[in-house]
Amino acid sequence: MRMKSGVAAVMVAVGVAGPAWAAERAPTLTLGVQPSYFTGNYGTSTTTKITYVPVYAKYKTGNLSLKLTVPYISVESSGALVSGGTVIGTRNGGTVTRKSGMGDIWAEGRYRFRGAGSAPDVSPYAKIKFGTASHADGLGTGENDYEGGLGFEWTVGQTVFPFLDVGYRFVGSPPGKNLKNIATYDAGVTYKANEKNFLSGIYSGHQATQSGFASTADLLVAWNHDTRPGSGFQFYVDKGLSNGSPKYGVGAGAYVRF
Repeated sequence: MRMKSGVAAVMVAVGVAGPAWAAERAPTLTLGVQPSYFTGNYGTSTTTKITYVPVYAKYKTGNLSLKLTVPYISVESSGALVSGGTVIGTRNGGTVTRKSGMGDIWAEGRYRFRGAGSAPDVSPYAKIKFGTASHADGLGTGENDYEGGLGFEWTVGQTVFPFLDVGYRFVGSPPGKNLKNIATYDAGVTYKANEKNFLSGIYSGHQATQSGFASTADLLVAWNHDTRPGSGFQFYVDKGLSNGSPKYGVGAGAYVRF
């Protein structure tokens, strides 16, 4: 699973709530938290369990949005190589241990170019994953990653909002590893059931960063409820579709916009 900076939880907030905000251009600040739990083999011979709790702030003015995510992470494994909140391969094996602490901080910027007619909105984006998670404790690689890409959003009638993100990530390698740069993607659709309830399906993944491992592919289904425009809560489930993904994941979240 791609932890969109997290990947999956971050995309829930963007993909589900985004269409409801599209027409608003006044500066806003959104604060949120999205705890999640994932478990699976991730293409290894042992089970890894990850608790991931990102806290984020998103500032939006006009077509520009800036986002900062600071996560807490807890990893139970016997040698998984973790980056950005998910397993990307293996490091040194050993007994099963649980370590917790600060995760990798993410910074993201997007600028939306509005489409005309049936043309989609197009949003170039850039992301940085700062290697703030402890490599010694198995919480991260200790190296920075850099990603750039394009986002596309369509409007079909008044209730259906397809979206697509495609990107390329330059992956930092810790000592003793030679990780590969990867292509990333998220594709999905949001359905506006009414003014307060949104349902989304997201297909997400990326290429393998370590030789001998499978690429990730996940299906995520989410429900968003707005208590007022741009503020509310969400629940989602994630099902891994490849050997490189978790077996399953669950998450929730709450967010408020000022």
